[in-house]
Amino acid sequence: MPFEIVTADVGDLHRVLDDHARYWGERDLRALHQPVIVREFGSTCLVAQAARDDTRGTGLGHRLYEAFTEAFTEAARRQGAVRLKAVTSVTHHVSVVFHRSVGFAAQAVEDYDGPGRLRVVFTRAASNAADHRTHP
Repeated sequence: MPFEIVTADVGDLHRVLDDHARYWGERDLRALHQPVIVREFGSTCLVAQAARDDTRGTGLGHRLYEAFTEAFTEAARRQGAVRLKAVTSVTHHVSVVFHRSVGFAAQAVEDYDGPGRLRVVFTRAASNAADHRTHP
């Protein structure tokens, strides 16, 4: 399935929120989709056709994330970034395995998202994302 990654705007964010359940299933992650992030970090906020419930299990999510990581790395490097960072909950095992598979180091950090909120923080050098691909 072809897709294009482009700079996001607030309208893109609203479209994802309008169809939230198709992207995230039962998990209510609407609070994580904040317009202020898009407005403040516009040049590195990217959007692509996301893996909705009708594409689960096809490998699209993995391909999207790899393409997104590559596009984000280039945008971040243009802004002078030398490191990439991602965050997930400790219970999101698929995310932990995936980020490690594309070259991120993982560390559990106590109180990262407030008191008693353990999170896994991933970091990786902002080198060429293609160096970290797990498949062609």
